[in-house]
Amino acid sequence: MIKKFLLPDLGEGLPDATIVEWYVKEGDTILLDQNLVSMETAKAVVDVPSPVSGKVLKLAGGPGDVIATGALLAEFEIDPNLPQRAEGQDTGHHHGPTHAAPAAPAAPAATAKAEPEDAGTVVGAMQVGNTVVQEAAIAVGGVKAVPAVRAMARKLGVDLTRVRPSGPDGTVTMDDVKRAAADGSAKLGATPASAPAATPAPAPVAAAPAQRSPLSQSGKPMRTQPPGVTAAGQPEQLKGVRRNMARVMADAHAKVVPTTLVDDADLHAWIGKQDITARLVRAIVAACKAVPALNAWFDGEALTRTLHPHVDIGIAVDTDDGLFVPALRNADMLDARGIREGINRLRAQVESRTIPASELTGYTISLSNFGMFAGRYATPVVVPPCVAIVGAGKLCHDVVAVIGGIEVHRRLPISLTFDHRACTGGEAARFLKALLDDLALPQ
Repeated sequence: MIKKFLLPDLGEGLPDATIVEWYVKEGDTILLDQNLVSMETAKAVVDVPSPVSGKVLKLAGGPGDVIATGALLAEFEIDPNLPQRAEGQDTGHHHGPTHAAPAAPAAPAATAKAEPEDAGTVVGAMQVGNTVVQEAAIAVGGVKAVPAVRAMARKLGVDLTRVRPSGPDGTVTMDDVKRAAADGSAKLGATPASAPAATPAPAPVAAAPAQRSPLSQSGKPMRTQPPGVTAAGQPEQLKGVRRNMARVMADAHAKVVPTTLVDDADLHAWIGKQDITARLVRAIVAACKAVPALNAWFDGEALTRTLHPHVDIGIAVDTDDGLFVPALRNADMLDARGIREGINRLRAQVESRTIPASELTGYTISLSNFGMFAGRYATPVVVPPCVAIVGAGKLCHDVVAVIGGIEVHRRLPISLTFDHRACTGGEAARFLKALLDDLALPQ
């Protein structure tokens, strides 16, 4: 009996996923719920288990290929002599988002009961409950490592087979990979030191590539052709985080009516060295309390606005893979130390790709500290359902006119983009003033 296995929905209705690595090859025999393939989604690296026991007949694509949700992932020849899932038993496999019935009003807290999570959000046959399940290290090619470590190794160009493991039972850890990347001891494609150098065979002499020149052979200025006629580069398919980022940005562009206000925060009164990002978070909290209209969600179809009593700030984190926006929860309850520890934790989880998907959603307002790299002002993108994002530019020393003369002040450019459907210009201006006033305080 032949079984075609379609890529299930790996969470939150994502339309596709990218193959990281197969744990089997065509012709191998695999057991029920044994890990079949590691897939990268916009938010995590997920192991997809086999739905049957049997022989692998076909694998759809190789590492780096994008597979659409509901498309063929693998094909098996079922072995009736091996364990199989009982008829009608829940596998947790879903091949696309479903339309749920309207949710009933929440019960009062005093009578609420803890319900187990829906098994439909999990790939594979798993017990429903509140038990915490640790990610297991899988041995592939003689190396034991969890998928997140393998993803980091690929990103840093580290050959896992040459990394010295320090984890339990010879497991390669995230620190092992980062250490190998830092000292260059396990570069991909590098020749081991103990291997004798091979003598290369004489290669045929190839004609030297033509050198680019602004002049033609006749000495006249060279005319170029538009890129649509000839292109030296090759198109690169977006994958994983960057692919999802493209969708989110396009959706935001189509659904938001953005307007941007800019001004400069004067930091001349600051006492001693201070954490600029922590001060920005504190100032956003102060502004949200002064003008709650920007700490809100907006539903453009129903034309409803939800004001939030708490402040969860989405902190934009730039990576080689694309943009992540983890949420700094309850920022209005944190002091400067708590803010810094929370930001450091989120950044570490993003870099190691271990951040839970739940931490990448649900923020009430956003912060982009793009000035860490360059740029004074910007028009940051508001991502629905949020209605505002604060952008901090590059710290500058400006000549400022004061009573009796001029002074040089340290100033921080601030850009505020807001959805004009949900906020008035006056609300945005008052929000920006409250933010600037807090940043101007000595400490």
